[in-house]
Amino acid sequence: MSTRRTTLFSAALISVASIAIGIIIASRFNLTPMSSAQTAQAPAFNNTPITGTIDASTFRNIAQAQTAMVVNIRTESQQSNELNDFFGGDDFFRRFFGQPSPEQQQPREETVRAAGTGFVIDAEGLILTNNHVVADATKIEIDFFGDDDRDLYEARVLGRDRLTDSALLELIELPDWDLPVAQFGDSSQMAAGDWVMAIGNPFSLGHTVTIGVISAIGRPFRATRGRDTEMLQTDAAINPGNSGGPLLNVRGEVIGMNTAIVSDRMANVGIGFAVPSNVVRELLEELRSGKVTRGVIGVQIMDVSRESYEDLGLNEPRGAIVSSVMQGGPADAADMEPGDVITTYDGVLVEDVEDLQSRVIETQPGTTIPVEVLRAGESVTLRVTIGELDLEAESRSARGATEEISEGFGLTLQDMTPQASEALRVPDGTTGAVVVDVERGSTAESSGVQPGDVIVSINRVDVTTAVQATRQLNAVESGRAAFLLVQRGETRVFLQVLKE
Repeated sequence: MSTRRTTLFSAALISVASIAIGIIIASRFNLTPMSSAQTAQAPAFNNTPITGTIDASTFRNIAQAQTAMVVNIRTESQQSNELNDFFGGDDFFRRFFGQPSPEQQQPREETVRAAGTGFVIDAEGLILTNNHVVADATKIEIDFFGDDDRDLYEARVLGRDRLTDSALLELIELPDWDLPVAQFGDSSQMAAGDWVMAIGNPFSLGHTVTIGVISAIGRPFRATRGRDTEMLQTDAAINPGNSGGPLLNVRGEVIGMNTAIVSDRMANVGIGFAVPSNVVRELLEELRSGKVTRGVIGVQIMDVSRESYEDLGLNEPRGAIVSSVMQGGPADAADMEPGDVITTYDGVLVEDVEDLQSRVIETQPGTTIPVEVLRAGESVTLRVTIGELDLEAESRSARGATEEISEGFGLTLQDMTPQASEALRVPDGTTGAVVVDVERGSTAESSGVQPGDVIVSINRVDVTTAVQATRQLNAVESGRAAFLLVQRGETRVFLQVLKE
């Protein structure tokens, strides 16, 4: 993407990838995607093993065969030109320009143009791309490979999904020639070291081919607050504008959709992320219908630690601890309580938070599921009727939550509550800031800070709220250490954490 909007989005997305590729301990279990009870069939894909050798013509052949099904996407959107806060408000305009203040003027709308990539998945004019490429777009135009720039075809959004950052477009008018269509491969077959090709529209240069390998699979990527999507990581060059383009295997089949990069220079440094094709492929019929349906049970959960599993009455560190229950939600209706340890879901043992989350996201809303919990050492079976996720409502609720993010430490903190105290099994009367998320790769993680720790003092100053703790952490100079005293279950631990 080559415009200001592109840069702003890339910066936000890169920040997310750099800062928080981790599972929030108190993940709101209004989590979800793909329902296990989809009625429509997903498009076919080739799951035969990839064999054979690569020669001098392999990638040339893939590029020649597959570039035509890749499209450049141009968008327009309207944004308010808000100048008041930036320029200092009413007094600034009166004193320096002799003009009425922005409050006395009509807000001005500005047309913002951006660019991205997509690929054709149906001869009837269906195109897959990233949601962020077309978000808030008032006009979407498609530019096909080999066409003159004047030959643009308008498209509309059929459906979108924020959690997988996917969107399905439909051409309003078809070209007078047959559309080339992408073929899907099996993303579950991909492994680190496998060759891949990315085709996209970096910096609006037009159709561009880059080559690399799969660097890792199953990388958790924070798609939206509190929710991760497992991604393919690749070193194939992905730059702003590649968003929504295909990642291909050596047979030229789509095994991913390029989505984001990690970089502090707004360009490729060899760390890119693609949504696995299997994830998006299963959503296509729901995207076509305009609605992706997901389940929710309405709890916050955290992992069972090796230090606390025996105290919880478990034989091994397995399961998920319920830290809070959403009032009026499915779990509340089933009489689930804070402090319960979810041990089985639909008759299958729960390994950890991620395991339980994946089970819920694969369950059709309206399904009643037996959930076994350990409560005060006793096993209790509850029957939970899965609800339907309202992601927008969840986002609004999340924005209103009491939560603080420290600068330079990689910690997300919340206030201690009676429910959290009970779930964390800390001594009565413990006050402080609860660590609900530790960024992977952060200095806090390397120093041993864990989700569920309660920070009771920082540099020997007692803290009782998340706000107080954040202020103390933010006051530490970059490159200096903060000394944390944390309550971890029944034990107090002293930690030294360097500020980046």
